[in-house]
Amino acid sequence: MYSELYDAWRLELENVELQKLPTEFYSNVAEYMKRLREESRMLEKRALKASLLNKEMHNARRMILQLIQARYRKMIQKLTIGEGFSQELLTSEEKTICSAVTPFAEAIQSFAKGILRGQLPIVRIEATHKRATVRFLKEVPAIIGADMKTYGPFKVEDIAALPFENTKILIKQALAERVDA
Repeated sequence: MYSELYDAWRLELENVELQKLPTEFYSNVAEYMKRLREESRMLEKRALKASLLNKEMHNARRMILQLIQARYRKMIQKLTIGEGFSQELLTSEEKTICSAVTPFAEAIQSFAKGILRGQLPIVRIEATHKRATVRFLKEVPAIIGADMKTYGPFKVEDIAALPFENTKILIKQALAERVDA
């Protein structure tokens, strides 16, 4: 797992554009870190193997934090200037996080456009709807969300972050299942 983490970290830092991560990347990395911590607890602290394991953990932590920060910066930069990016580049966890950040970025863009047009900006704080991520089990036509936005249509295996109220109904009707982030 160390080499997979290293490759993802290196590619993300070397490239300006957001890089694709494997679907299970973060869960694999979390499992890897858990395994390293457990293994280090079982070793004699002064042993050479313990020293090497601690160095590996230190390097892995540094790479994980830098990777997440680099990806976050790239996503925020794209969102704040109104450029989109392919959702296929994101893991399911990142899609959930992005769905919470997108309304903020849209509000900032609207605010800036108003100022540039010479209009006194009116800042409205809309009621936020808690979201949940679901994977569709059946085809579903476009729906109007609890936040009055249109979502879909959806095909089998599509993943979307929708208002919680809508996901409850979709799950109850066996049209989708919740994806834990």
